[in-house]
Amino acid sequence: MRNALPHLATGLLVMAGTLTLASQAAADYPERRIDAVVPWGAGGSTDNMARSLTPHAEAILGTDIVINNRPGGTGVIGTNVVRTRPSNGYSLLYGAENAQLYPVLELAEFDYGALHPVSLIGQGIVLIVAPTEKTWNDFGDLLAEAHTKPGELRMGDAGAGGLPSTVLAMLNAVDEMDVRSVTFGGDGPAITAMLGNHLDFMPMALASAQEQIRAGKLKALTVLSTEPVEQLPEVPLITEFLPEMESYLPWGPFWGAYVHKDTPDDIKATLENAYAEAIAQDEFQAFLTRNGATSLNLQGEEAAEFLSRWQSVTAWAMEDAGSAKVSPESLGIPRP
Repeated sequence: MRNALPHLATGLLVMAGTLTLASQAAADYPERRIDAVVPWGAGGSTDNMARSLTPHAEAILGTDIVINNRPGGTGVIGTNVVRTRPSNGYSLLYGAENAQLYPVLELAEFDYGALHPVSLIGQGIVLIVAPTEKTWNDFGDLLAEAHTKPGELRMGDAGAGGLPSTVLAMLNAVDEMDVRSVTFGGDGPAITAMLGNHLDFMPMALASAQEQIRAGKLKALTVLSTEPVEQLPEVPLITEFLPEMESYLPWGPFWGAYVHKDTPDDIKATLENAYAEAIAQDEFQAFLTRNGATSLNLQGEEAAEFLSRWQSVTAWAMEDAGSAKVSPESLGIPRP
């Protein structure tokens, strides 16, 4: 027993030294540049947001944040890069909402529970738009025609888990809207198809549609909100036509910044404080407004609650509409 004591003491000293070094590293953070991953291509909404916000965060943290685009797999590839890197705060993810649906759509076994939300940054405003030549005055007219012509109206889509298919699932959870989904690789080609009369309507973010709306080529039939939006105050709310939709709102695509979930608490706090200050900057707030989004700026428990509720609402809407590949119940996702 006496022979074991020196080894025990040595082990305790090594452990104490390791903890001291870890504490010192957290206190000195950041000592070098931070690598940030955008799991989508350059020029998209997540990339544009990241490049607008990052200079403000750099100034507050006093270091460079180098953005790398790692697209592919509906964001799975880039998200997994940050998930599997060391938990030292030097790998940051700028992600959209898609990861919360990975398990439901069998795209990956993880969601944002595998990461720590530094901040939930902003949320997009969602519209249902149509070419101005359509005789519909609002979503009520579109819904009525969809009822009388099941399977005939053509809706622009972006694939499983994309914004249009998710909105359609939510609509079908409270009503019946039988339409033909036509899939495109992005909002740009879908808008071109609408303008060429190859599509009848499409749910999309205001950020994607606003230029064509201003030009008078597209019209907003409704906004998925319970309150009028500043950018389009005259557009009717979806709850005017489908009151049951209120239980799913507010809803929309969102952006967040994340690090490995095992990152030291001191480093998490440093990043959270820096990003809260960066998001609040007038210049970035103006960017959000210009791009059809609203500010969230949520950290800690508020961010976790937002992620949980968004996942619950969206996953169960997809389950009720028959578009979920895996039951949310089997994944432990509670019904909202």
